[in-house]
Amino acid sequence: MLEHIKHRLNEEEIRELIGYSVFPDPDRIEQAVARYQQEDQLQLYGAVEEDEVIGIVGFSMDEDQNLILQHIAVRPENREQGYGRSIMLELIGLTNPKSIVAETDENAADFYRNIGFTVFSLGEKYPGVERFRCEYITEED
Repeated sequence: MLEHIKHRLNEEEIRELIGYSVFPDPDRIEQAVARYQQEDQLQLYGAVEEDEVIGIVGFSMDEDQNLILQHIAVRPENREQGYGRSIMLELIGLTNPKSIVAETDENAADFYRNIGFTVFSLGEKYPGVERFRCEYITEED
């Protein structure tokens, strides 16, 4: 299901999915695309079903095998059907990280909680916007 799609960053459907995982502003989408194009350590995979990309996950790995999520999104018509959870499970199988870390807003914090992440408030990182750190330990020391 997950396929490497970094080479498809110029496709509208990929940019649209990235837009779902950032503040929906054309400049923010372009900044995210530029980072994937310029930073070799950033990876982008797509959940592909019947030749259609229905979700994306972007991430990097640090030197200690900790996976840092940059973006995860599922098309609105495919949400609440288990695709987000499936993407995460397949990503764990592909990358075998020691842990997974994500920073998100209040709207997505429940998604992470529901799939077993521990969620911590970071407070208001931006005026009026509470942010959350989500952590999942895959391997105990």
